[in-house]
Amino acid sequence: MKGTLLLLALLVIGELGFQTTEACLSFIRSYGALLTSSRTFLHADVSQFYATVAERVAFEKLQDCLGEEGPKTKILNPQILSLYLSPECKKYYGDDIIKKVQDFLNQSNIH
Repeated sequence: MKGTLLLLALLVIGELGFQTTEACLSFIRSYGALLTSSRTFLHADVSQFYATVAERVAFEKLQDCLGEEGPKTKILNPQILSLYLSPECKKYYGDDIIKKVQDFLNQSNIH
């Protein structure tokens, strides 16, 4: 299921015409909205991409599936880590943003 989530997100990013590096932050923000149990946060996030009703329903289903996972699995997912810790994202956004994400994870004591 996690692979499906990543694939769906990458397809959405591709359809929106973003460069992969430009989409790193958008993807992380959308993934964060999926991790919450709040439909309000999720809808607010996907509305910036002008999501259709069917796309909103698909994201709600993804949110439900992710809700069944533990916090460690959700946040320290290797596919997700490899995306926002990738050299391309670091180069585009700079090490400062990546360091903030890493510091947040360390402060959250998720490991």
